[in-house]
Amino acid sequence: MLLAATCLFGLEKQLGEEIDALGLKRVETIDGRVLFEGEEKDIPRANINLRLAERVFIVLGRFHAESFSELFDGTYSLPWQEWIGRLDEFPVTGHSIKSKLTSIPDCQSIVKKAIVNRLSTEYGISWFEETGVKYKVEFFILKDEAMLMIDTSGLALHKRGYRPDAGAAPLRETLAAAIALTSRPKEDVLIWDPFCGSGTIAIEAAMIARRIAPGLKREFAAEKFARVTSDMWEQARQEAAALEIKDSSFEVWASDIDEDILDVAYENALRAGVEENINIFCADARKIEKPTDRRGTIVCNPPYGERMGEMREIEQLYREIGRNFKNFEPWHIYVITSCEYFEKLYGRRADKIRKLYNGMLPCNFYQFFKPEQFRVDRPQNKTFNKNKSFDNKNKYIKPKK
Repeated sequence: MLLAATCLFGLEKQLGEEIDALGLKRVETIDGRVLFEGEEKDIPRANINLRLAERVFIVLGRFHAESFSELFDGTYSLPWQEWIGRLDEFPVTGHSIKSKLTSIPDCQSIVKKAIVNRLSTEYGISWFEETGVKYKVEFFILKDEAMLMIDTSGLALHKRGYRPDAGAAPLRETLAAAIALTSRPKEDVLIWDPFCGSGTIAIEAAMIARRIAPGLKREFAAEKFARVTSDMWEQARQEAAALEIKDSSFEVWASDIDEDILDVAYENALRAGVEENINIFCADARKIEKPTDRRGTIVCNPPYGERMGEMREIEQLYREIGRNFKNFEPWHIYVITSCEYFEKLYGRRADKIRKLYNGMLPCNFYQFFKPEQFRVDRPQNKTFNKNKSFDNKNKYIKPKK
């Protein structure tokens, strides 16, 4: 069986490595998706364990399609009856990129008609009630090559379930996981997000360190598929749960200048089951100080503005954190932002830059891991987190108004 995992652009390599770690064989990698071989039992495993995938699909077939007749014939030739029953629902969605077939509604109509005709031939009926299990069909046409698939995930996989309220400008969970994976969470290395917002990067880092499967607490569309049995799902969940590290000493600091968002971050961490690994407190990223007795890494998604007044403030913020983060050497520092001239404002050239996307928003992921001196000395500010909101037992204390 051929399966496909989709992802945000730029995450294909890391997603492929996740698929390898599950013991599954990669077949092909294209922009935004990785194809791999598997069995029915691997559908639950992929959905529950893949941190960077947006969805997992069953690939029914691939064929060349420059015309609607080729699209119809190719779709009709596929074994839809092996999955879709006579009462089941099968809505059709899809995309077409750099192909002769540009009309998505027309492609939807052709694919739907071809599936209906194929199932009519197999079941000997001409009308389908579509009141049963939903098998969402998706076509993907790239350079006149069509791929017909069935979605097994349902709700997108980045929706883990711990973040019903994400705050302003949320970072998608799958992207936060990719950033956290790059920072290589370890028990003896502190990770600090000084722009934590709703806590997504900190939570994903803690889940990685503790080996908590991202899909362990949610449901999936394929749980209702006849060929993907409840025993397969139960087995996959048990295997994933057995990998969790219960007594991890891994620690993340999650701070933000906005006291109100800290409540949201704590509730999210609580739902994710990692609140004991995260210190959440109020602090200004421009004034924080490096702990003298810790190895550490800064990983953050600083704010950005769209209006001119906002941009001036953001540019000044980037300059100030550049001056302050210099004092954290030899810590590694990872920053994701949509600002294309961030390095100039920050005052240092990144050792590595990756082009990533937060949904459809293009971003650069700046990685600083080689200690070096800034060209111009800048004044240092030593004021640090006077309003820290944790007691000695690591319990969250709501900041006083």
